[in-house]
Amino acid sequence: MQLETPAMEQLSTLTGKYGDEGDQLIFKILNSGDFLSKIPREEFTEISSRQLLPKISERALRYDLTVPFARYVAMNHHAINFPFKRYQIQPVWRADRPQKGRYREFYQCDADVIGSASLINEAELIAVYDKALYLLGIKNATLKLNNRKILVAIAEFIGRPDDMSALVVAIDKLDKIGANGVDKELGERGFSSEEIRKANLFWQIKGTAIEQLSQLRELFSTSETGLRGVQELETVIELHAAVPGFGLKLVLSLSLARGLNYYTGTIMEVIAENANGSIGGGGRYDDLTGIFGLKGLTGVGISFGADRIYDLMKEMNLFPASSRLTVMVMIGNFYAPAENALYKLAHFLRAQGIPTELYPDQVKLPKQLKYAHQKHIPLVILVGEEEYSSGKFLLKNMTSGQQKLVDEHELLAQLIKTHES
Repeated sequence: MQLETPAMEQLSTLTGKYGDEGDQLIFKILNSGDFLSKIPREEFTEISSRQLLPKISERALRYDLTVPFARYVAMNHHAINFPFKRYQIQPVWRADRPQKGRYREFYQCDADVIGSASLINEAELIAVYDKALYLLGIKNATLKLNNRKILVAIAEFIGRPDDMSALVVAIDKLDKIGANGVDKELGERGFSSEEIRKANLFWQIKGTAIEQLSQLRELFSTSETGLRGVQELETVIELHAAVPGFGLKLVLSLSLARGLNYYTGTIMEVIAENANGSIGGGGRYDDLTGIFGLKGLTGVGISFGADRIYDLMKEMNLFPASSRLTVMVMIGNFYAPAENALYKLAHFLRAQGIPTELYPDQVKLPKQLKYAHQKHIPLVILVGEEEYSSGKFLLKNMTSGQQKLVDEHELLAQLIKTHES
């Protein structure tokens, strides 16, 4: 099912779901009217900006599509058959510093299954990534896989079970700042050298995904949470391997954290060669609808970063020539007596399903042909005095430069044939 949700949400709906760093990137909307008049002047100097914010802003632009989806499910659960599957393609906003691959407004394409705890759903969504990227021509893509239960168990293993958020924020940057950088950040966040040493045991695990999971079983021998996370990953990997794929490579990445606070199980991220950052990601979220009053409902979803994928495809020249084709045939307009007939012809061809454009101004033919070339219009119909008198049309192929004189029946047959191919 396709779903759309409002661009604007209550600020309270969004905050607290993306971690401290994510909350700072939410675009807040000032309340309407003279909102400052309702706040005593002395409070401006007595409270922090974070305390002031709820008094002047009650709404915000959505940060992602998952939290608004959870709100929608909670509000409409009485009319939904579970498990419920939806896809959604809409813009989201983040108050980030614009740079290559990072935008303040960009499109996300989400697919979710909610109301089912089965790990089959994770495998099916990985298969969606696999086939979609194959159809887009993006090769050598890698899906990094982890589980939040493993991150919880790591925090327990090093003796900091209550500081998982600080741990996650640091290790999620491992690929960007390296192991030394993570160690430094953990130290700045109050982790001892012994705790950092224990954490490093996990980043040093090597081998295939199954071999890494085997080593994790030994480290988590006394952790019920950790062993459950290992078992879930083994199941997802086995399901994925049970059917032939299209080339998406699965790797286990124990440092993958995904900084969104609502993830509770499987987490995944897709990277591709030449891409500036990840091009997709997602995971399992238990009871996200609970914050909106609907308890005990688990879901899992993935997201495609449409803008990053577009940038990547453009850079790698993956768009087929046909994707630039918005008009199949242009009718030239340079012989005044034929204008009414050409206008009727344009509407007739459109009625046959043929994308047609009539050049509006009677200017010199070279200018009209240049226009058709720049718009990648493959065919041009030309009618001068001779063609108009004989009731025929000169059909010009803009790619080959060949021209052919045809009557109305031949013209329509040729255009329909071209359009269908």
